[in-house]
Amino acid sequence: MAKWTPKHEAPEPLEGPVVATITGGTILWFVLFLVQLPFYGWFDDHGHLWWVWTCLAGAGLGLIGIWYVRGRDAALKRAAAEASGRGESAG
Repeated sequence: MAKWTPKHEAPEPLEGPVVATITGGTILWFVLFLVQLPFYGWFDDHGHLWWVWTCLAGAGLGLIGIWYVRGRDAALKRAAAEASGRGESAG
């Protein structure tokens, strides 16, 4: 069997409002947790208590995600500033 090789290069990844997207998702998970709290007993009675804790875990992991993407965004901006600074001095 012959090895497959791509015929063209992969496109550049799309960059969007990553920090805003992760923040919005984190807020959504936390709101879902808060909405489910009044029904804690119902979820417990019906064996769906994991729904409540899944929302809290999503919010907690979202906080880690916000920290990560903010650092990534700052690193990308620093790299772009350094690249533009080197480009100006070389010209």
